[in-house]
Amino acid sequence: MYSIGDLSRKTGVKIPTIRYYEQMGLLSQPDRSEGNQRRYDRMQLERLAFIRHGRDLGLSIDAMRELISLSQHPDAPCADADRIAADHLKSVREKISQLKKLEHELERIVSHCQGHTVGDCYVIRALADHALCDSDHSA
Repeated sequence: MYSIGDLSRKTGVKIPTIRYYEQMGLLSQPDRSEGNQRRYDRMQLERLAFIRHGRDLGLSIDAMRELISLSQHPDAPCADADRIAADHLKSVREKISQLKKLEHELERIVSHCQGHTVGDCYVIRALADHALCDSDHSA
């Protein structure tokens, strides 16, 4: 059995986050000791490590909830898990594309700044007038 502190140290998940995952139903409520301390078993430790890894990959709470549910049926087809991962990959690629647009625009703005004072600063002017931007880079 593990205390909440043990679980936190072994998984790298902060104690408030462990409690949050319990509240969200991602992690089952632990048994309690006679002193009312949370006591976790090996399966809860493994589940928390699973959640941590998924969250590190950027998967949402809802996606993790669905993946946890799917993981409880090892003989079921994995099409739904594949769909969740593919949807998330698409979202990540869209974010990367957006970040590349932001990078390009920021590089362009910085490279155009020849002013020596704030009054002549192209960065300040470009922020004040979106028409000076090269492309639509809004999120």
